Amino acid sequence: MPAATPRDIAETFYEAFAARDGKAMGALYADDATFEDPVFGRLDAAHTRIMWRLLVGRAADLAVSYTVETADETTARVAWIAEYTFSQTDRPVVNNVTGTLTCRDGLIIRHKDVFSFWHWSRQALGLPGLLLGWTPFLQAKVGAKARKTIGL
Repeated sequence: MPAATPRDIAETFYEAFAARDGKAMGALYADDATFEDPVFGRLDAAHTRIMWRLLVGRAADLAVSYTVETADETTARVAWIAEYTFSQTDRPVVNNVTGTLTCRDGLIIRHKDVFSFWHWSRQALGLPGLLLGWTPFLQAKVGAKARKTIGL
């Protein structure tokens, strides 16, 4: 049986995300994988798996949609949207993200999500996010709190 392509892996990952199956998402990462985004920064595979389980487990109203924009023999680029209520402020969020998944032997070895922290923070945090979401200070503060939730 041929190894899963990056497109197959991306579709499996985002279908699991939409189904809020953090365990299935985590199983798609190689043990030496890394993840990076504007909130959590760079994580190893173990902390990435914890992050996804916590995020999908806490989001009672999470809706995820995605489109695999491009894929080749090693990489898939995915435009995805997460709609949810940010639990700390009870504010609605629509986060537009571009994810790049680099794969090897049927698993993700590098996953980088890119989105506007300022756009996210003004939705999730309200006025503080609107006024300070563009600053490295607020991004570092939110990131430190997020990293603490996964044991970092």
